[in-house]
Amino acid sequence: MDTFRTSGVCAKEVKFEIENDKIKQVEFIGGCDGNLQGISRLIEGMEVNEAIKRLSGITCGPKRSSCPDQLAVALRNKLAATNDV
Repeated sequence: MDTFRTSGVCAKEVKFEIENDKIKQVEFIGGCDGNLQGISRLIEGMEVNEAIKRLSGITCGPKRSSCPDQLAVALRNKLAATNDV
């Protein structure tokens, strides 16, 4: 399971696992527990690029990012690192 330290949002970390280009599991550490559990369950089984597309750019109030947007950043970073290998 990969761990990503978030920036500028309530959740401190997001842990995720990708298998066969699909999101297998997501867990947020901190943040709005019920909402983040819901988001995690909704995107489990979704293709990584589709999740990035849907979650990228979501903001939270006056913040420039959100927990879902930070997950998209984490997924994008993972894809970039995987493609560099």
